[in-house]
Amino acid sequence: MSAIAGIYHMNHEEIHPGRGDALMAQFEPYPADRVHTWQAQGAFLGCHAQWITPESVGEILPFHDRERGLAITADAIIDNRTELFDQLTVPREDRGDMPDSLLILLAYDQWGEDTPRYLVGDFAFVIWDERRRSLFGARDFSGNRTLYLARSSELFAFSTIIEPLFTLPGLNKSMNEQWISEFLAIPVTTDAVDCFSTVYSHIQQLPPSHSLTVSGGRITFSRYCTLEPKERLNYKSDMEYEEAFREVFNAAVTSRIRTHRQVGAHLSGGLDSGSVASFAARALRKANKPLHSFSYYPLEDFVDFTPKSRIADERPLIMSTVSHVGNIKDNYLNFPGLSPFSEIDDWLETMEMPYKFFENSFWLKGIYERAYHENIGVMLNGQRGNWTISWGPALDYQVNLIRQFRWIRFYRELQQYSHSLGVKKSRVMSVVGKKAFPFYGRFTTQISDYQLPMLINPQFAKRTQVFEKLQTYGLNTWGSPLNSAYAIREDQFKQLYFWNINGTIGTKLSLKYLMWDRDPTNDLRVIRFCLSVPDDQFVQNGVDRALIRRATEGYLPDNVRLNHRTRGVQGADGVHRMAESWDAFISELHQLIADPAAAEFLNTEQLADSLGRIGTEPRPELAFDFNYRILMRGLIFYRFIKKQT
Repeated sequence: MSAIAGIYHMNHEEIHPGRGDALMAQFEPYPADRVHTWQAQGAFLGCHAQWITPESVGEILPFHDRERGLAITADAIIDNRTELFDQLTVPREDRGDMPDSLLILLAYDQWGEDTPRYLVGDFAFVIWDERRRSLFGARDFSGNRTLYLARSSELFAFSTIIEPLFTLPGLNKSMNEQWISEFLAIPVTTDAVDCFSTVYSHIQQLPPSHSLTVSGGRITFSRYCTLEPKERLNYKSDMEYEEAFREVFNAAVTSRIRTHRQVGAHLSGGLDSGSVASFAARALRKANKPLHSFSYYPLEDFVDFTPKSRIADERPLIMSTVSHVGNIKDNYLNFPGLSPFSEIDDWLETMEMPYKFFENSFWLKGIYERAYHENIGVMLNGQRGNWTISWGPALDYQVNLIRQFRWIRFYRELQQYSHSLGVKKSRVMSVVGKKAFPFYGRFTTQISDYQLPMLINPQFAKRTQVFEKLQTYGLNTWGSPLNSAYAIREDQFKQLYFWNINGTIGTKLSLKYLMWDRDPTNDLRVIRFCLSVPDDQFVQNGVDRALIRRATEGYLPDNVRLNHRTRGVQGADGVHRMAESWDAFISELHQLIADPAAAEFLNTEQLADSLGRIGTEPRPELAFDFNYRILMRGLIFYRFIKKQT
């Protein structure tokens, strides 16, 4: 709920009073309900507070507990408050108004450096322990809130955003070539595999699922959370799984609508955001509050070119959900005048780093601006739903049945899946067979030769050995259709870098627009539940994503809940929106290709080839062409490095 910052003198000497003021001054562009600082010998803590939850209104952060000898500054919303109150034996009369920061402080007094293991929610916090003369801090398990770090001479500093840290003496904005090489070499939206690093050499970040201790002149890091499948649940019936799902998911949603302001939700025509909205609207009805939904749709003159299995304009499905659920004030927005090209500079300023998610950049920003004017304090989404609540890859499940020699079950699933999609069994069998036995036939050669256009300068890649590093993380087969969905899902919860970027986007947008992005599908309790559910609950009778389809009966309309044949696609009109600025886009790309400063990092030969391939006209179907995508990514990176000179 805040931007936090602090300084620690490694030798416990007095910190010059101007250092803290300079640090906090960098937060002034962001709105705040209260700005407060606290200082003791060797330590300075600051908080640029934004009050989101009812308990945070009037909260003073940093907070110093003289009796316990502890001081805390926190950017946190804790969701398992009742559980923690019971574990810490907090008197019932003290629970209602207790801010989350004090709850964290009580937890630290009880459990010390094990505290993060007990917390469910989105958080980054730092505690000054007077008795140990040390700092302890932590970031939530998936990095929903950022915490950047820097060390200069005898000073250690932390901050929610990067810019304040450059007020420390001896730091500059020299770029981190290893981070840049990873950013350019990875073709998906992940920025880097090294979650400690940032685009700047002198700035680190605390990775998700990690805590840090600064004591005795040393900085140590510890990973406190890993997500691995526990023992499988073994309920007696499908109904019991459905009831258990609704219970844990409702708890996750209900805990995330805790705000004294209005509640919003990103709403598409799919299962994930629809389920979040449905459960939230029901819970808010009890509090006599509506749910404000925000949905993007293409420009009116856009002609949908996407396949029949995709829907660019999801309004019919969204309206069906709104009508069925009730208690939703729906907003449909198409943002004339905005495009991926028009928003680059604003996003670079917001992110403090280059970015790759240009496809949804214009409508994401537009929704936040509209929600800000609607006094939204919490914005719900279902980003992680594909790996949790709506998990269930039918084809890969059939592959597993083959490998387990469960032939009768496989044949039944194949037959029912083919019927539900209206596809011939032979066609499904062809795909499943290739995934089950990838070592046979010419198909293997085609996959092993599968490569995407390379954005990174090959010489720069060789010098930084980036592809060798990525291979150690198993990232050498991007895009292969043979990748197992189960293996990808396992990586989603094992590798921290997949979700680091989501926390970066969410934190920096929240500071700018005074609201928190919150994802119930990413709740620790929900994740652990979903990881313990047997596979045959997620795929059943030829139906993918079977558990959520069954569990949301009555919560969602059947045309959404049982929709097997179409899925929404967002940002399809991205190139169409650039029609008036297409000449400027092409001109700037020519400038990039000719600039030696860009050629140091970027594969300008590939960019020139891709520029020739997309042609001179803004054809709408280019929106999903990889040549267009790497040109946009190259241009965004080029704008960033130009700002550094």
